[in-house]
Amino acid sequence: MNQSVVHPAVRELVEAINTGDRPRFLSALTPDAILSDDDTQQDLEEWIDREIFTVNGHLDVEEQDDDGLSMIARYRNDTWGEMRTRWRFTIVDGKIGAIATGQA
Repeated sequence: MNQSVVHPAVRELVEAINTGDRPRFLSALTPDAILSDDDTQQDLEEWIDREIFTVNGHLDVEEQDDDGLSMIARYRNDTWGEMRTRWRFTIVDGKIGAIATGQA
């Protein structure tokens, strides 16, 4: 099941992931946005290139909480295949300022 993402900034990010649109992804973020994967801080641009945009990343949302700022999703890419993941977003002035992801 792919739920419609509730929060507009998160919806923009998910659509950018699923269409392979790196500039659109970055435009959904604040200039100083941060990303952590399994509680480890990552270099955001290096991580999105490695985990999303060079390996056909795709996200199917299964559950949402906190008005769409927390979700469980099936995430797949050419490197790791498919896995159940958790995502948490922090919004700053209408854009995403922090992403925390990892295996669910």
